[in-house]
Amino acid sequence: IQGRAVYGQFCPECHGANLEGQPNWRQRLLDGSLPAPPHDNSGHTWHHSDEVLLYILAHGGTVFSSSSKMPAYKQTLTEAEMAAVLDFIKSTWGRQEREYQWWMTATRTDAGTLPLP
Repeated sequence: IQGRAVYGQFCPECHGANLEGQPNWRQRLLDGSLPAPPHDNSGHTWHHSDEVLLYILAHGGTVFSSSSKMPAYKQTLTEAEMAAVLDFIKSTWGRQEREYQWWMTATRTDAGTLPLP
């Protein structure tokens, strides 16, 4: 329940109350940024490991795109709150998405995409 509440406080303005994201989320805006993606099965969130997703939550979207509008929450949310948000998002996925994302987390396949500390 904590993850749903934290998501409801910080995330729906961009990612939608039902995790649906913004319209045309794959098409760049005039400023070069992308609209906020959905976090449901139709998005790409489940393609990433916990490590990458928690890093983006903590440090913001500019980790992968300098034009990202995703804010950093490291100073706003605790690690436990960020993990709870991710757990809430993952709880809405289908079995196939959860299994794929579990595999990504277990193998850390995408961890090399993170900047070095």
